Amino acid sequence: MRILHQDARSNEIKLMPQNIDDLWHLSNLIDGGDMVFAMTFRRKEEQSDKLRNERMEKVRMRLGIRVEKVEFHESDDRLRILGRIESGPQDVGEHHTLMVAAGDDVTIIKPVWRSHHFDRIKRAVAAAEKPSLVFVSVEDTEAVIAAAREYGIKEHATITRNPGGKMYDAKPNEAEYLDEVVEKLRSVHRDEPLLILGPGFVKEALARRIREKIPEAAPLISLHSTGQAGMAGIHELMKKGVAGKLLDDTRVAHETRLVEDLFTEIGRDGMFAYGEASVANAVAAGAVKVLLVLDTKVRTQSVEKMLRSVEEARGEFAIVSSLHEAGRRLDSLGGVAALLRYKME
Repeated sequence: MRILHQDARSNEIKLMPQNIDDLWHLSNLIDGGDMVFAMTFRRKEEQSDKLRNERMEKVRMRLGIRVEKVEFHESDDRLRILGRIESGPQDVGEHHTLMVAAGDDVTIIKPVWRSHHFDRIKRAVAAAEKPSLVFVSVEDTEAVIAAAREYGIKEHATITRNPGGKMYDAKPNEAEYLDEVVEKLRSVHRDEPLLILGPGFVKEALARRIREKIPEAAPLISLHSTGQAGMAGIHELMKKGVAGKLLDDTRVAHETRLVEDLFTEIGRDGMFAYGEASVANAVAAGAVKVLLVLDTKVRTQSVEKMLRSVEEARGEFAIVSSLHEAGRRLDSLGGVAALLRYKME
């Protein structure tokens, strides 16, 4: 994310998303009631009824809309911002959808910019300077290629191997299988750290194949043993934290560790609270060390009040993505929880 302009007097910030992670950040940054300005296409307004009935040309123009809804889909490469036009050369008062892609500039005007808004912008700007991570989770019959994004782990490809037996020659079959994994990897991997993981010894064979076929990736490879393969193996690696510094710097890993710590405290009846009512009591008592809030919950007034209170009490907070496993576990507790400084009675 790039900050292009900021004006505290008008509560205006102009941003440029640079990738799909930034679009996800924008989807959580823009709230209902905000004014958002961006370039868009709309049918040209004509005065003649005759021309109006004909097929009208779409022209590029800058519109400002009062936001009613924001939609982000992991599989899409654009952000949809829906609302009513309040500023522009035509059609004021009508509904319009701004389609924002990476490289488009967006101006956001809020009634009030909260600390968690600025924290999200700071995280997005910092993330642009860090490499992502690419995972290959592999076993004898299946390999999954995925990448760590700001919003979670995105699966890019699954490659399956023939099961073997009388109809198959095992060695050529393994070679073809590994070559297919390498070819799929070429379309995903650029210059990011490459984590190869899984049970058994197939990961070592795959690492050798990658070093042969993609020599520039060799210095980026690290091997990790897990009890499972597939996406389950990647989640296992995230929970263990065994990949050290590589995973420490990712947002998903940070959120995963916090949620793991929360469930550890719950398991031993320790210092925790979950559910809005219990967490609100802990916040009021000044007992919150880290407040955990699901991204889908952060826009409510009660949660915003808790975020402000925790910050004033010098506590920490984490907005957890609902699109990865840790977020789903937090959602099972109501989407709001806290690690405490001391146990509440």
